[in-house]
Amino acid sequence: MNPDLERLQTYPFQKLNLLLEGVKPDPARKLIPLYIGEPKHPTPDFIRRSLVDSLDGLASYPLTIGTLELREAIAGWLKRRYQLDSVDPATEVIPVTGSREALYAIAQTVVDATRPDPVVVCPNPFYQIYEGAALLAGATPHYLNSVPDNGYAFDFGQLPDAVWRRTQLIYVCSPGNPTGYVMPLADWERLFALSDRYGIVIASDECYSEIYFDESRPPLGALEAARKLGRKGNPRLVMFSSLSKRSNVPGMRSGFVAGDPEIMKKYLLYRTYQGCAMSQPVQQASITAWNDEAHVVENRRLYREKFAAALEILRPAIGVEMPDAAFYLWLKTPISDTEFARRLYQQQAVTVLPGSYLGRESGGINPGTNRVRIALVSSVAECVESAHRIRAFVESLGARGRIQS
Repeated sequence: MNPDLERLQTYPFQKLNLLLEGVKPDPARKLIPLYIGEPKHPTPDFIRRSLVDSLDGLASYPLTIGTLELREAIAGWLKRRYQLDSVDPATEVIPVTGSREALYAIAQTVVDATRPDPVVVCPNPFYQIYEGAALLAGATPHYLNSVPDNGYAFDFGQLPDAVWRRTQLIYVCSPGNPTGYVMPLADWERLFALSDRYGIVIASDECYSEIYFDESRPPLGALEAARKLGRKGNPRLVMFSSLSKRSNVPGMRSGFVAGDPEIMKKYLLYRTYQGCAMSQPVQQASITAWNDEAHVVENRRLYREKFAAALEILRPAIGVEMPDAAFYLWLKTPISDTEFARRLYQQQAVTVLPGSYLGRESGGINPGTNRVRIALVSSVAECVESAHRIRAFVESLGARGRIQS
């Protein structure tokens, strides 16, 4: 067996299952699961029809690189969304079966385990795929703590020069999971300087990029930041996006990777052997989705409605922050995050994820401790109901519940 498998930690949702094992929620209440970032809005009918109308494509093996039509649709979306001058669909775009497998595969492509003690840097807290990908590529993960003291901004000075010299890959997530933090241009400028100095590949996870609250201010993306800073050819930069959150199609497993043509060439070689080609019907439905924005605008309207309602309900009882983007509340808890999640489930039949499960101890702290991640993915009515239940639970804790974020 691969000994690196023993280095993997239990996945957060498995930890949650163990935490709640044997706990019975109030049977008089309907269970509201807010622990996983799985969109619950209906899949748009026109995307469903496109998928069904393309089922004849199941008779053919799909190409790993996808159809030119899909890559052109993605390139067109990238140019419109990020005001890019050009994106070459032949060399700079690869469709993938969801960003999860793609984020894992980039570490296997990039990390050279023959070099002494390779490092992969991750935000902390983080999407656990980053850590697992690093470990299974033979690298050691190091963490950059995201804390409220500086608004969750990256502090690259947390890691010494000796670590940066061994770093081959850095994962960033903007908008962030779970904080919702959006990296401004100044962050990207510092990160690009690190990449230039040490030869580090940047993997930018942007799967939440289309969930934001001001239609006039979409989140800045990695390729857009590179253009604004005058970088040509996106050296050592790749970005990952997905239709799951944007178009409410998590079951389609459809996304893409775009960026540095030299990295993309090696990445395609790896994926050819990995065997993750997207089926023809999903490719056609993806083309349909990437070419439409009206359904995405409506999707954002629903999230704005849920956040406005939930925050109005929760703020009198507990300190809570509006994120820059994404669909999570990163709530500070008046008791331990695990106890909060367990008792909330038992008393109010609402399931949330302990923040400590999303982080690692680094620099003497786990930045997820005493926080919970709440995914506002259910219907507006269910999110409103869950906010009332969370408030009632916090108020039942007494004065300890009245804390600031």
